[in-house]
Amino acid sequence: MWNEANNRLERTFQFKDFMEAFSFMTEVAFHAEKQNHHPNWSNVYNTVTIHLNTHDAGNIVTEKDHQLAKAIDQVYQKYQ
Repeated sequence: MWNEANNRLERTFQFKDFMEAFSFMTEVAFHAEKQNHHPNWSNVYNTVTIHLNTHDAGNIVTEKDHQLAKAIDQVYQKYQ
């Protein structure tokens, strides 16, 4: 579940291993590029943490963030 705090949406995703986490990130990257809205994220082995906010709107959460979060959730469903 996404958490909205400190002017950003954030969520942590767990996978079975590094390859699955990296595959997820690759697919998310395509969605982010298509939407021209790029996440701040990190990956440590099987864990991906994503923070979303809209930089050109003053680093606040906007509809762009909610749209990308929805796409990310759809990608994650494939790994469940």
